[in-house]
Amino acid sequence: MTLDISSAPIASDTTDHAPPGGSPRARWAQDLSASLVVALIAVPFALGIALATGAPLTAGLAAAAVGGIVVGLAGGTPLQVSGPSAALTVITAGLIAQYGWRATCAVTLAAGLLQLLLGVRRVARTALAVSPAIVHGMLAGVGFTIAIAQLHVVLGGSPQGSAIANVLALPGQLAGPHPPAMLVGTVTATVLLGWPRLGRLPGRAGELGARMGWVPGPLAAVAAATALTLALDLPLAHIQLPAWEPHALLPALPHGPLSGVLAAVLTVTAVASVESLLSAVAVDRMSHRTSDLDRELRGQGLANIVSGVVGGLPIAGGAVRSTANVRAGGQSRWSAVLHGVWVLTAALALTGGLRRIPLAALAALVLVVGLQMVSFAHIRNVHRHREFPVYLITVVGVVALGVLGGVALGAGTAVLLALYRLTRAHVDVETGPGGSVTVQTHGPLTFAAVPRLSRALAGIPAGSEVTVVHDGSFLDHAAYETLHSWRTGHQGAGGRVSMVTRRQADEVLDPDGTVRAGSSPGPHRCRAWTPWVGHHCIEQREDPHGRLLDGVRVFQQHTAPLVRPELARLAREGQTPSQLFLTCADSRMVTSMITNSGPGDLFTVRNVGNLVPAPFEPGAADDSVAAAVQYAVESLEVRSITVCGHSGCGAMKALLDGVHERPGPPSPLTRWLRNGRGSLDRLRRAPAEFSDRPVVDLVEQLCITNVVQQLDQLMTNPAVERRVEEGSLRLVGMYFDFATAQAYVLDRAAGTFSPVEARTDARTEARTEARTEARTEARTETGTETRAGADAGARPEPRAGAHTGAPATAGPDQQTASVEQVGPSGPAPTRDSEEDPQLAA
Repeated sequence: MTLDISSAPIASDTTDHAPPGGSPRARWAQDLSASLVVALIAVPFALGIALATGAPLTAGLAAAAVGGIVVGLAGGTPLQVSGPSAALTVITAGLIAQYGWRATCAVTLAAGLLQLLLGVRRVARTALAVSPAIVHGMLAGVGFTIAIAQLHVVLGGSPQGSAIANVLALPGQLAGPHPPAMLVGTVTATVLLGWPRLGRLPGRAGELGARMGWVPGPLAAVAAATALTLALDLPLAHIQLPAWEPHALLPALPHGPLSGVLAAVLTVTAVASVESLLSAVAVDRMSHRTSDLDRELRGQGLANIVSGVVGGLPIAGGAVRSTANVRAGGQSRWSAVLHGVWVLTAALALTGGLRRIPLAALAALVLVVGLQMVSFAHIRNVHRHREFPVYLITVVGVVALGVLGGVALGAGTAVLLALYRLTRAHVDVETGPGGSVTVQTHGPLTFAAVPRLSRALAGIPAGSEVTVVHDGSFLDHAAYETLHSWRTGHQGAGGRVSMVTRRQADEVLDPDGTVRAGSSPGPHRCRAWTPWVGHHCIEQREDPHGRLLDGVRVFQQHTAPLVRPELARLAREGQTPSQLFLTCADSRMVTSMITNSGPGDLFTVRNVGNLVPAPFEPGAADDSVAAAVQYAVESLEVRSITVCGHSGCGAMKALLDGVHERPGPPSPLTRWLRNGRGSLDRLRRAPAEFSDRPVVDLVEQLCITNVVQQLDQLMTNPAVERRVEEGSLRLVGMYFDFATAQAYVLDRAAGTFSPVEARTDARTEARTEARTEARTEARTETGTETRAGADAGARPEPRAGAHTGAPATAGPDQQTASVEQVGPSGPAPTRDSEEDPQLAA
């Protein structure tokens, strides 16, 4: 559950263009290579976690070996690598301080038994019901606690018993630091953070840094700190690896109240299980596989049993090792198993070298890991879903009260917030012509909404004609009595009251959290632009072809009548696009949506990696893109060519992995990726940057650098070169970030990508206000809210030559890796549709 601090870039949630595995021998070779990479990360990481908990350092190595071998063989997520967990560091340290090390081993064993029982009972998926805000808040609180404790070690002191005590003691520690420990800690942190960026250095330094990238960052950082300590003969404490004595490591029963012991077992079980299962889900997304979560939980339980018996730390699946395993090309569970074998070998055969590592280096390593557990991306995501109070209270609770108290506070806050939202209702009173009154209620009407409802009803003039419209979500007994008591009194005063309940039979929940009417009574109930993948409005077990046909039927029913006049005009007059748009075949890249364009606007070319093959590229010749470019420039006479890259591009990840240089007969994908070698060379020489922010990782930097390189390769096309020199053709570089839905455009003069800002001028505000007023009038006249996707016969015919406001019915995942003449099936709203409120509604 921590960020990847290895030299390899962090894998995103998808690896769309990653090549499939080859022969069994090739898969074995990839597993062997991946296991070595993960082991080089796991050894210093395990030693650092053991140091932070106060356990014997051999306990970290034992947990890493057991986690790799046992969970690798018995777990349900083949590519997940388990070992000592940073999230359990604070909990384990508290157990050791309270009960002693051998009793902590007994708690680990008991937690493993409970995990095994839960896995047998097949309740693994219930752990996923924990709010992500609580999980991320717990990790952030644990990360802060770890960092502040290890900072004392880096400064040459010793950590205190709690996070609050560490914060209070920090000024005194800063007043009297230990220079050798600070020097070693600073070198470790600097190498750890700078190692992945060595390949970005200019000239030969960047080439050398790229070659050294195969060495994991944690290993390089600890090795550099150890070499510095030995070279300068610094007076520092080194790690102590006691001899492995089974009789001294066997677990012992904890002494203390039974309730405290049970709470400790439940805490270790809950944290280890949730972290392992959430990590398994993340690994599934990265590797496009499906895990058996119950088997994974049983495997984690078995590993904790074994770890408790042999004197190891509590075990959980972790993102650091698992991400490195996927990025290094692991193909099966044997990469995790072999990683455990290499860790065990290092623990038995390399004790002499390990004893030379200074404690300050391991403390700095764990400090950086702890800080990286506080993820600003998670904070933004939690804030976007209005769960920040839960996150903040969990963080503060973990720091002040420990993991169990912090999680309990966070869970209580989440429950209260959910109850508040569940009982929150809106009551709108509108006065119509002739003094009639309409009372609109939105949301569940419960006892908590009675005061608000009573105030609204009390303000209605006596004797007026009233219509109470309830959306049918929920009505409890208290609200029912309030409504009917008021109606009796109002009618007794000479007024008239009508009570109406209006339900939308086909309502669905859009991804933004708003309830909207569905567009089809069939199984395909997604609205336009609603993603199919993982969305609850689609039955995921249905036939994908049937799902596609159902989407086409919805298009024919709702969108086709609106776009038919415009498409008929294009059929008569032919296509006259003004732009060639060259982008990736990624299914998430919806060209017409991000450019707000419709049929006939863009001549679109899509391929893996948005590449423009250069002429005479050795072993990578391809004329399809050149033919499309020539046709667009010479026949269609487009005036602009845009090359658009995107975040998380699988082709760029494959280039960084060297897929195009692997020995053996090249596959079609390998030959195609060779067209990206120029982008790799440019990345080493002159990497592209953003004007307003740093790049996220090396993959993103290659994505934007690739756009610049493809613009240069476009100029090798004679037709493009001639038109550009004439001044009748413009080349544009663009980048789209999926996570923020933000587009960036290349500034050729500055050499940076700048964000495209949304317009907020007076003209746009006037249009928005006009549309709002038109919708309000429509609701007043009809008594019901107009819903998008209504019967096409209720809308006016679109004007010839103008785009309609009907969005495309096909979702973003229907894009294909081909040369397209138009975007998705329906255009997005344009200027003409915005001026017509009914079309834009």
